[in-house]
Amino acid sequence: MWFASENPEMKSWGTGLKYPRRTYSQIEQKLRRHDLMIIDAHTHLGYDYVFEEDFTLEKLLTNMEKNKIDASIVQPGSVLDLKAVTEQHDAIADLSEKMPGRIFGMANPNPHLPEKEYRGELQRCVEDLGFVGVKLHPLAHAVDPHRSAGRRVFEAALDFGIPVMIHTGAGIPWALPSALISPATDFPGLKIVLAHSGSSLFSGEAVLAAKLCPNVYLETSWLPSIAIHSLCKTLGASRVMFGSDHGENVATELTKYRTIGLTDGELEWCLGKTAAEVFKLPVS
Repeated sequence: MWFASENPEMKSWGTGLKYPRRTYSQIEQKLRRHDLMIIDAHTHLGYDYVFEEDFTLEKLLTNMEKNKIDASIVQPGSVLDLKAVTEQHDAIADLSEKMPGRIFGMANPNPHLPEKEYRGELQRCVEDLGFVGVKLHPLAHAVDPHRSAGRRVFEAALDFGIPVMIHTGAGIPWALPSALISPATDFPGLKIVLAHSGSSLFSGEAVLAAKLCPNVYLETSWLPSIAIHSLCKTLGASRVMFGSDHGENVATELTKYRTIGLTDGELEWCLGKTAAEVFKLPVS
């Protein structure tokens, strides 16, 4: 009989009923053994003064350990003044020193700071602290990417040789993915990562921006599974990267990737290789 107990391809799982044994692809076996590099491209450490969220060290490290995250790119919460963001940058740098190769910093000074202060802090983060990127949050910092404060971020990032991650989705019109087409065109040598890929409502705009601008990449936290699958198939997995945004969201985001039918190669790119290449991370 097809489900006879002696069939080595069947398993009862203690129910008395027989089910086919699942066969795992090579990449799934790597995931189960933790042989596959996983990089969380979007995490936070510090207090967010805009959204009143405390991103604690315990949450960050606990969820990295629980979900077997090899490396995280860590940015401060949304901070308005120079003193507070400097303190959060220093805390991230201190953690990076304690966990080399696993924690990488991303700066997030307020673009409305005086230009000398903004560029000075970003330069310190890159040249002294070894940070690998800078964040632009149009909603939290009330920044129009097309105006002087927004362009200040792109110009400084290009000068210091780092990518820009930009919040997209909530906070329209400045957080619309289509709002980044013009800056991405104006700065073709700058890699731009659209955080949240416009969220579910504007993910189509994120795809359009990435199609028109080869320097645009998509980070997918909070995006529905079906949208992530579409991004990978439409743009290619080398343009897509995993991110969580919140520690409690890590497991959920990873489950999306592992359950939407991506190929072994696509998973490898999305879960680690894309972020490693875009941010030039010294990981292997």
